[in-house]
Amino acid sequence: MAHLSVAGFEIYKGYLDSGAQDRLVTAVRDVVRDAPLVRPVTPRGQPMSVQMTAAGQYGWITDRQGYRYASKHPRGTPWPAIPEPVLAVWRALSGVDRHPECCLVNFYGEGARMSLHQDRDEASYDWPVLSISLGDDGLFRMGGAMRGGKTQSVWLHSGDVVVMGGDARLAHHGVDRIRFGSCSLLENGGRLNLTLRVVT
Repeated sequence: MAHLSVAGFEIYKGYLDSGAQDRLVTAVRDVVRDAPLVRPVTPRGQPMSVQMTAAGQYGWITDRQGYRYASKHPRGTPWPAIPEPVLAVWRALSGVDRHPECCLVNFYGEGARMSLHQDRDEASYDWPVLSISLGDDGLFRMGGAMRGGKTQSVWLHSGDVVVMGGDARLAHHGVDRIRFGSCSLLENGGRLNLTLRVVT
């Protein structure tokens, strides 16, 4: 495992071995069974290219009413619990005692991307955000707190973990593209990103 620090982002390359990745994928399948993936739209009505669901006390959603956390899936059912193998990664790398209240699950199919954004819907920015990559490679772009500044990019591979805390907590970040079919972890290709956050 290699540990990189890029623009305040702590990147743990190859943190999860193949067995751990398989266990996480199995856990995510259970989450998706209870809380199916949806393709959200932005407040302006623009469909996003990723599909989303969540686990925990809250899920992050977006629709015509805006960006926000919600205690129920869009179909009206509670979110499933955050799986224990996911929580284990948080306990090992987050550096904090408090448990996350949301595990956002993003699925990137062929051609999907995530534009530069900040995670700003939480009640406090004192807690880190932890991101787990599974499946196809994703080109992760990192900027600063101000939009339009210099950015740096790194390819995230299956099993990599990124911790965004301190100066990086409100930094802009996104995924410019994925190398569809670059990893055999997911049977039909694509990338899963699990993002753990403290909400309240």
